Amino acid sequence: MFKDSADFRRIASGVLLIVAPLLQSIAVVLDPGTWGDDREAVSYGVNPALAQTESAMYHWAYLLMALAALALLHVMRRRVVLFGHIVGPLTALGYINLSGLLMIDPVEWWLGQHNSPEKSAQILDEMLNLPGVVFGFQMPWIFFALFGLPVLLVGVWRSGFAHWWVPLAVGIGYGTSLLVPYGPATVVMWAVPVVALGSLGIRMLRMDREEWISYYPTAAPGRTTPDSYANTTA
Repeated sequence: MFKDSADFRRIASGVLLIVAPLLQSIAVVLDPGTWGDDREAVSYGVNPALAQTESAMYHWAYLLMALAALALLHVMRRRVVLFGHIVGPLTALGYINLSGLLMIDPVEWWLGQHNSPEKSAQILDEMLNLPGVVFGFQMPWIFFALFGLPVLLVGVWRSGFAHWWVPLAVGIGYGTSLLVPYGPATVVMWAVPVVALGSLGIRMLRMDREEWISYYPTAAPGRTTPDSYANTTA
């Protein structure tokens, strides 16, 4: 299945682009707060098992999205290279910070078990508004994920690998979800990026080895390809 590192990277990149957004879309379906009270201090009490499952799925969805963002840089080696190398890592950092914020969930669940929903929200707000939390974990880092991915996909489109509708669909799906309350509408909005990113993942999986390797820099002086690198390390 894996002839060499190039095959592994191609297949891993394609799978990441399919699995990461799919995990997020499944998590919002499982979340008790999607269908009832969106306060986790309340929804945990409704179904603790589902609440813990969806939180873990969000955590891994965001970690895998960080890797997927970096995987997209490979198809941007021919055009908008500098753009990709700036936006890609920033997007990955955003998703890593989003994943870190998932540790708030068990705190909110515990507060909900020992306090009223209103008191729980007050305590959590005081904790999250600490400057170290705001500037160390939230601002502006999480916005690198929310807005960075559509911007990165614009670069993928400009590189010629994606159709114009892919960044548009991801931008609309994730962007409009910020404008409406978290709930059933979010399920629909987050399903749209699954289709858009999944189409890129499927295209990568269908590529042959030669097509994937063609995105590597040409064998010019001072630049390497997978084969030339292998020769120097053999």
